[in-house]
Amino acid sequence: MIEEILKKYPFIVLDGAFSTELERQGFSINDELWSAIALYQKPDMVKAVHRSYYEAGSDIVTSASYQATLEGFEKKGFSREEGKELLIRSVRLVQEARDEYLEHAKAETRPVPLTAASIGPYGAYLADGSEYRGHYGITRAELADFHRERMHILAGGGPDIFACETIPCLEEALAETDVLKEIEGAEAWVSFSCRDGLHTCGDDYIGDCAKALDAVPQVRAIGVNCTAPEYVESLISEIRKYTDKPVVVYPNSGEQYDPESKTWHGASAEYADFVRIWQKAGARLIGGCCRTTPEDIRKVAAFRKELMGE
Repeated sequence: MIEEILKKYPFIVLDGAFSTELERQGFSINDELWSAIALYQKPDMVKAVHRSYYEAGSDIVTSASYQATLEGFEKKGFSREEGKELLIRSVRLVQEARDEYLEHAKAETRPVPLTAASIGPYGAYLADGSEYRGHYGITRAELADFHRERMHILAGGGPDIFACETIPCLEEALAETDVLKEIEGAEAWVSFSCRDGLHTCGDDYIGDCAKALDAVPQVRAIGVNCTAPEYVESLISEIRKYTDKPVVVYPNSGEQYDPESKTWHGASAEYADFVRIWQKAGARLIGGCCRTTPEDIRKVAAFRKELMGE
């Protein structure tokens, strides 16, 4: 799927931040479930955000399931069956947004848009900032057990690909691939959150992560997200030393996140300038994470058109 698109296009355009757009429309995500609360409070808003990214030029848009777990929904008072339906809804909403976009889309040269099911890390469920540290104190088998039911439920919704994202450590990435191997036909990209130009937030060397995942056939792309943009060029270089699989990058805007106060500080970078650097370094899937917007993604899509001489 990814490979077929990359035969025709210089890179694949991903989407940008989901929660940023909810907040811009006045929706509060100050909750343990973060943006996943919109799945039951404002599903139409969820779909509208997804559609805004397709309209901006995204080839793949990711579901609002990053922080959606059965355990998290149960804490909110939902039954397990209701939680399962909310997980399926997250996939359905991005599929509906894609279909509605295609109904009204003008003819243009771009891939047929796809949908991705987001799988956030165990730390996202804990909602204590540990997805930026990765030192959970539990085993690979326990991590796989945590992810298993959710991933199988999301697979039932029929996404085109899984986005195993913001993973702070190799052990958790391998736990998720253990589950991927159980799902017939599953494809995924795995992207790590990184603290510098060489290491994940959990202190793994990114090259070791690429080498380990290179051997997993279900993993179609390897890279980084939710990372400061100034580290990404180095991370791409290190990943490419150990795998020929496409490199996926969708970093933050350049602002700094405080997990204690759940607020952002500092100035954002000029995203379009970084995108050119990342593409030249070898990135083949490019989008944005926290604090990036459809306007940023529109610039990414425009850059691809420029590369194609359009």
